Amino acid sequence: MRSEFPLIGIFGGTFDPIHYGHLRVAEEIAETISLRELRFVPAGVPRLRRAPAASLQHRAAIVRIAIRGNSRFVLDEREVRRHGVSYSVESLRELRREMGERAILCFIIGTDAFMKLAEWHSWRELFRLCHFIIVARPGYALASNLPQQLEEECAQRWVSSADSLKYTSSGLVFIAPTTLLDISATTIRAHIAAGKSVRYLMPDEALDYIAANHLYSGEG
Repeated sequence: MRSEFPLIGIFGGTFDPIHYGHLRVAEEIAETISLRELRFVPAGVPRLRRAPAASLQHRAAIVRIAIRGNSRFVLDEREVRRHGVSYSVESLRELRREMGERAILCFIIGTDAFMKLAEWHSWRELFRLCHFIIVARPGYALASNLPQQLEEECAQRWVSSADSLKYTSSGLVFIAPTTLLDISATTIRAHIAAGKSVRYLMPDEALDYIAANHLYSGEG
């Protein structure tokens, strides 16, 4: 018997700025896992990385522009409204309260970030709130590289089929097959700062917004 509960994707990140690497991964995962919707959640003040170059308001605006026209993509601005350091566990707790205990939340995360999951705030609780959908990142190999405590936590959670995610609301880990586009926000920011073209790395409308607001160029 298949689950009657829709799957909701949660895609967090600084999105500084969002680009086609993010968008193509989101599209393929939404299709592979049959997501009803995929929520992009721009991070506020990250705890484990340098502060983003653009403000949260600008980053959220660029996401809104970039996902316009895709009926399954939704901008979730809860961290825009939250003050202080961003903790993914807080957003997932809120989503769980809003959607109910039987909602199926699928948290999309890159290989590099997942390898550092044990450094996150209340990281073990995350497995009670969502499934993890791991996306490959250029230069990062997951096999046999997990810290011991994370490897032990995940030992009985790995699944090889996306269908497995539909029968329980949280706690599983799935490596999603996606097209690997070697595009990085770091490179995009550096190109803009140097006056180089970043066309075809992200949507033109998003580039227009960046130019209009002098983001990443050192002028804003």
